[in-house]
Amino acid sequence: MTLQPNDRVAETPESGIRKFFELAEERDDVISLGVGEPDFSAPWAARTAAIDSLKAGKTSYTANRGKLELREAIATHVQRWDQTYDPESEILVTTGASEAVDLALRTFLEDGDTVAVHEPTYISYEPGVRFAGGEPLAVPTSADNDFLLTPAALADAGAADADALILCYPNNPTGAVMDADETAAVAEFCVEHDIDVIADEIYAALTYDGDHTSIATLPGMRERTIVINGFSKAYAMTGLRLGYAMGPAEAIEAMNRVHQYTMLSAPTTAQYAAIEALRSCEDSLREMATEFDRRRRFVISRFEEMGLDCFTAKGAFYAFPACGGDDEAFAEELLEAKGVAVVPGSVFGPAGEGHLRISYATGMNELKTALQRIESFVETR
Repeated sequence: MTLQPNDRVAETPESGIRKFFELAEERDDVISLGVGEPDFSAPWAARTAAIDSLKAGKTSYTANRGKLELREAIATHVQRWDQTYDPESEILVTTGASEAVDLALRTFLEDGDTVAVHEPTYISYEPGVRFAGGEPLAVPTSADNDFLLTPAALADAGAADADALILCYPNNPTGAVMDADETAAVAEFCVEHDIDVIADEIYAALTYDGDHTSIATLPGMRERTIVINGFSKAYAMTGLRLGYAMGPAEAIEAMNRVHQYTMLSAPTTAQYAAIEALRSCEDSLREMATEFDRRRRFVISRFEEMGLDCFTAKGAFYAFPACGGDDEAFAEELLEAKGVAVVPGSVFGPAGEGHLRISYATGMNELKTALQRIESFVETR
């Protein structure tokens, strides 16, 4: 073979989530609780706006930063979390929140920079750090503390010497959230030790017990934080691939410099859908969040009935129960014996070992059936 991947790519393992998706696809009777996307369709008004834009022939590139109308709508939308950004200079529309994370890493990391990543957390962060030439530093969290990131955990992991921190709350895979005081403690640590922050807040609208607090709104943090959000989770627009980054003007200008060479602009059709979503689909967002909350309470109660410890997740659409041992073996055996696909917690880092990620972004009837199968499996295992 002539084409050889570089060491960064060659040394990165395949996604552990993909493995279980592929196993599940081999059977017709599987109920999947592993998918990290809403089971709803995007709001009808947003879909109609996308269709209308295509009918009108609006298929050209937009400005590199995204349509100004959309950036203005985003600036208004995020005020609910006390975030204030100039739509002309401090917001960049991206091809999904994932591109925004990648842009931030590639824009601000120097080779060898250390990036603290609390675990368990989203599987793409550590590979993204490596692809950008950085060195990820795992910061373990645990169910004993509701998977919260604390200054003590950061200090114990050596993060005082880190160059940056990736912060993901509400959290994937645990469903953990951090309140204002808990977030402020992390902010003070970052200010004290001069640590930049990439705050992935894609689940901010899916917080069920209290309001989301953005670390960028706390003293000393706006100038050192890139906030990332998007339309995939709260608006069920995963396939439209649309996200955004917000930060100081000079930081967004630098990210746009990379974006304009590698992506040019985010998908035009998706931008028209997003404008309409922000304009008229607030009721749909609330309805989805209410339904996710109902499922969340049901799922957690069922695991408690089974005798599996499951801390009370308060955000996103995941539960993270303990399975009492080898999580990968548990998931494989459950899939084989009962046709239920879940994701082993160890996929999300060593701190996730002994747990399972359960997505309740599926219909209530399927949830009930899947949990009955899990209960039967636990009783006979």
